[in-house]
Amino acid sequence: MENASFNTLNLIEPVLRAIEEEGYTIPTPIQSKAIPLILNGRDLLGCAQTGTGKTAAFAVPILQMMSTKQTFEKKRKVRGLILTPTRELAIQIEESFNSYGRHLNLKNKVIFGGISQHAQVNALKSGVDIIIATPGRLLDLMGQGYISLKDIEYFVLDEADRMLDMGFIHDIKKVLAVLPKKRQSLFFSATMPPEIVRLAGTILVNPAEVSVTPVSSTVDTIDQYVYFVDRVNKNKLLVDILKDKKIKTALVFTRTKHGADKVVKVLQKMNVTAEAIHGNKAQNARQRALSNFKAQATRVLVATDIAARGIDVDNLEYVINFEMSNIAEMYVHRIGRTGRAGAKGTSYSFCDAEEKAYLKDVEKLISKKITVIDEHPYPLINHNPVKEVKKPFVRKPSENSVKKAAENRKRRYNQN
Repeated sequence: MENASFNTLNLIEPVLRAIEEEGYTIPTPIQSKAIPLILNGRDLLGCAQTGTGKTAAFAVPILQMMSTKQTFEKKRKVRGLILTPTRELAIQIEESFNSYGRHLNLKNKVIFGGISQHAQVNALKSGVDIIIATPGRLLDLMGQGYISLKDIEYFVLDEADRMLDMGFIHDIKKVLAVLPKKRQSLFFSATMPPEIVRLAGTILVNPAEVSVTPVSSTVDTIDQYVYFVDRVNKNKLLVDILKDKKIKTALVFTRTKHGADKVVKVLQKMNVTAEAIHGNKAQNARQRALSNFKAQATRVLVATDIAARGIDVDNLEYVINFEMSNIAEMYVHRIGRTGRAGAKGTSYSFCDAEEKAYLKDVEKLISKKITVIDEHPYPLINHNPVKEVKKPFVRKPSENSVKKAAENRKRRYNQN
């Protein structure tokens, strides 16, 4: 089944035509296993490496089922809901629904915060079939009466583990509370920790489970390397690596927003075109930076982990972890921006002495040793940096409290 073409998956002609126009002929393992189960009406818990086609695995069957059940009422009702953690990922999913559903009479709308709600509200008023949303703005528009979920037939929780990592559990529960009990529910994620499996067990009804690769593994087409380097030399090492003309574009990850902005400034000083994308940037600025990167007008995009699951750039060959993530699973999502759909990719990680523990966690998670590059101009010298020990905060007593204490001591002395 995994090597069969899309023609063997019982897909209708308009959907097959759209898939062919996108240039796809062979479904990925997650697609070949999940699509038939979803078309048969099963709830599903799907786990696959990032970049292996999970979005199409749920978008294609949902579009087909909604199209064949269309009633052509005067105003469209929201029958499909895809909930996802970040704006970037929501936009990517909307693009997939637009692509695979281009020959169907279905309307979808992406809903997220950080921008004016005006255009989103206007689209909702005219009627949509499918909403792709982040939790905050969805609940906001529900509270204002612009969105009703009473007609939902298909519900997808995408990147379920990340949703919980980002503290969305209460928002998810609020959404679940108003969904119809009779619906088809799908969970998809690249990692599936026990707490997600437990949550899925309370929401999914007799789900089929699809796990096409080891949980939290990385794809074999990505060449993974690590440089041991002192923190103060990371900027120099990055600039040195980017002297390689083969690196047309590179996605660089930092742990903090401030760190991302600092890296961009360093690169720009060295005449490397670079932009940052993170939560402090306005939505239009984030989209502009991403568009420039996709068009290769910007050579380096520096991102925080919020973008690790929301960036889908065709033929992106290089990912650089300027800082190791303190969450091992995030490494999988970061480097998964390259090596997508069977393409080749390369990841470089910069590891200082304090980050060695993070590297150890990553290697344990992915069950492989990452190749060390020893020959470089900035080898790690300070192997055991002394961490600054923070002194405990001691509140300085006020003049009144000192005077009061002296009076109490004097009174006690006189009493004795």
